[in-house]
Amino acid sequence: MQLTEVAFRYRRRGPWVLHGVSLAVPPGHVLEVTGRNGAGKSTLLRVLAGLRSPGRGTVTGRPDRVGYAPERFPVDQPFTVASYLKHMAAVRGLRDVRDGIDRWADRLRAGHLMDTRLPELSKGGAQKVGLVQALLADPGLLVLDEPFAGLDAETRAMLPGLIAELAAEGTAVVVSDHQRVIESVPGVDRVRVENATVSPVTSAEWAVLEVTVRADEADSVESRLRADGHEVRRRGAGR
Repeated sequence: MQLTEVAFRYRRRGPWVLHGVSLAVPPGHVLEVTGRNGAGKSTLLRVLAGLRSPGRGTVTGRPDRVGYAPERFPVDQPFTVASYLKHMAAVRGLRDVRDGIDRWADRLRAGHLMDTRLPELSKGGAQKVGLVQALLADPGLLVLDEPFAGLDAETRAMLPGLIAELAAEGTAVVVSDHQRVIESVPGVDRVRVENATVSPVTSAEWAVLEVTVRADEADSVESRLRADGHEVRRRGAGR
């Protein structure tokens, strides 16, 4: 899949959210999209998934089957999880609907949610349902916007292995991940969205700082740094 000089803005005379973006996403690769909050990461993911059309430039080679899991799953729908997933499977023309749903619900530990109404889902439960629907059609391109947010520790720890497995089978995976869970996947390429442009991230561009903060302030400091697009690795408390 190739983006060539892609530009996007939400209003005809509005500012460009993306501009001059040229990017390749080969089959079997995992690409992490980084950048501060509001830089345009989610917009880039939607363009990659085909949910937004560029105002300029071209997108070529997008796989026929695309899975997309948004950062905020739209729970304000009058369905149970089971009926919603059946509908999504039917929309995608899946023949073996039940097996497809059961397969991914089991992998993501979401089987117990099937009779739950979407508005009643927790953040983590909604995240799992979003992931299941994205995986239903065995996509050639899987786009995940902050997929680890709200997940229980067991599922969060399992998901990087699943992403690596899909990539090994030829799926192109694009991920935005403030929590840096994706770091455990080998061979991840990274691009940064900044000032409406997208550029590769190389190790030579980074400097390592060690910052000591009060234990009761650690979570808020870490959240602010991640929101600004920085990589944070927390060491054990105390020395």
